[in-house]
Amino acid sequence: MKIEFNSDREFDLIAIGRACIDLNAVEYNRPMEETMTFKKYVGGSPANIAIGTSRLGLKAGFIGKLSDDQHGRFIEQYMKSVGVDTDHMAVDQDGHKSGLTFTEIKSPEECSILMYREEAADLYLQPSEVSEEYIKKSKILLVSGTALATSPSREAVLKAIHFAKKHDVKVIFELDYRPYTWGSPEETAVYYTLIAEQADIVVGTREEFDVMENSEDGNNEATVSHLFTHSPELVVIKHGVEGSYAYAKSGEVFKGRAYLTKVLKTFGAGDSYASAFLYALLNRKDIETALQYGSASAAIVVSKHSSSEAMPTVEEIEKLIAEQSNKGITNL
Repeated sequence: MKIEFNSDREFDLIAIGRACIDLNAVEYNRPMEETMTFKKYVGGSPANIAIGTSRLGLKAGFIGKLSDDQHGRFIEQYMKSVGVDTDHMAVDQDGHKSGLTFTEIKSPEECSILMYREEAADLYLQPSEVSEEYIKKSKILLVSGTALATSPSREAVLKAIHFAKKHDVKVIFELDYRPYTWGSPEETAVYYTLIAEQADIVVGTREEFDVMENSEDGNNEATVSHLFTHSPELVVIKHGVEGSYAYAKSGEVFKGRAYLTKVLKTFGAGDSYASAFLYALLNRKDIETALQYGSASAAIVVSKHSSSEAMPTVEEIEKLIAEQSNKGITNL
């Protein structure tokens, strides 16, 4: 099975939402309380996915809001330097700052993040700053769950989805759940469900789908049974080291196994997975192959220090797949 996209579009993917600063611990194997040195990177799930797809050779754009300061300029300059179109990244004029994320690397199994999202600039993207003309130039609109947490970003995303559906742009919903800034589990579930039901492809971890369903013991079959009564044609549910499942509306189910790697940290895996998975689909590869690309890309990123700068090339992904060719995909 292959997903069909419009071939006559200028952009392969336009992402909307969070672009912020990651400060990753340079000192490994120690708690953040004792960590004195951090390295700065661009972060934020949709920004990382745009960067990742651009590194893979796709034409990516971004819709978001940046702080009017050194951090905002750093984000824009870096994204532009790796080929992401930044013409529709607005600059906040009301003093809001870029979100900050500090990361802790105590061990490969014990990694955590400390996120500062109070009144972050990206959450102040206005619906008026979302361009219909820009969105209709893309094959994909990539939406991140974090952008739904508060207004006016929430309404900006809803407007972007309206334009995408109007112009036959595939909507990809990457759940990207972060508890910061959400008012309650019930609120999260309402907006996640609203967007998931309108999307063409939904991607997330089993835990994130549980958040969407406001449940602690959800199961894949119930999740996809509900979503397939709405717009989604493909649902990807990730189970960490156990691999991932792709459910097609046609009834086909595929299981992708995780690739072996020397893990340094756990964060960044989801963004790299989404980048490579979408790259494969856009290059008319089947779902089985797309799962392989996503898993291999995630394995590469968790073995490196950053998320955005660690996004692999096509050659690196294909090399890992070839080396571990026994780690394949099963059509269930």
